[in-house]
This record gives sequence, structure tokens and C-alpha cells, in this order.
Amino acid sequence: MIAFDLQCDAGHIFEAWFKDRQAYEEQFNAGLLECPVCGSGNVKKILSPVAVKRSVNASSPPVPGEQPSGSTPPELFYRALTKLYQKVVETTEDVGTDFTSEALKIHYGVKEPRNIRGVATAEEEKMLQQEGVEFLKIPVPAEKKKKEDEEH
Repeated sequence: MIAFDLQCDAGHIFEAWFKDRQAYEEQFNAGLLECPVCGSGNVKKILSPVAVKRSVNASSPPVPGEQPSGSTPPELFYRALTKLYQKVVETTEDVGTDFTSEALKIHYGVKEPRNIRGVATAEEEKMLQQEGVEFLKIPVPAEKKKKEDEEH
């Protein structure tokens, strides 16, 4: 089973469960999806929020509301974000400002599928969404962003 966050054209956001991604695609293409609030059939998939869970150590689960000594929630978040960013850099190809073009070529089968990262304008992001291209925006940690800006 897989859950997707969906949104209707009236802005109502709701969760729907499907057997798998293909079941979602079949129901979407057949026009079977509807908003449970207003009944609109104009429904699209949206990005789901991400949660990050980190325990103090593997042998003792964290106590709710308790932070590891010397760590504040912003520090924990920044460390998690930095690790995420490092993993993205390790597992993707940087296509820079060609992100939109490359993503579309991959989406339509002109190029072989691969993991890419890069930048896109707000207009390009909107166009990618309209074309059904899935992408995820992640913030670049401040130290990495400053270093990248100095290189360009």
C-alpha cells in the first residue's frame, strides 16, 4: 500500500491510499479520483511533507521532548539537512540550470533515467508540475550554498 497527498482545484488537501503507484495512475487516468470535501474530480498529486526521526542511540529510544545533551532542535535539523544534502550530492548528477530540460527529456524517454539535481525558476517548476514531472526541492545548507556561490 502507498499513500499520496492529493489536492483538488479548490485547494482541499487530502490523503488517499492505493495498492501501488500503478493503481494510482490507473484511477487518475480513468478520472476516478474525487475530493472528499467538495466532490471535485480535478485532483492532482502533491509533495508530501517529510519527517526526520533521529534517536539518541540505537540502544535507548529517545524520550519525547528530550534532546541529546548540547543539541538544540535547530542544530539537529541542520545536521540532518547536511547529511541529506551530502547524500543527494553523492547519488545525483549536477545538471545546474539545465535541470528543467534534462528532467523533461528523462520524463519523456528521450534520455535514460538517472538521478539529477539542479536549479529551476518558479515558472520552470510550474511547467514541470503541469507536465507531471516529479521533483523534490530541498534547501541547501548555508555553508554549502555560500561555497557554491563563491565558485560561480
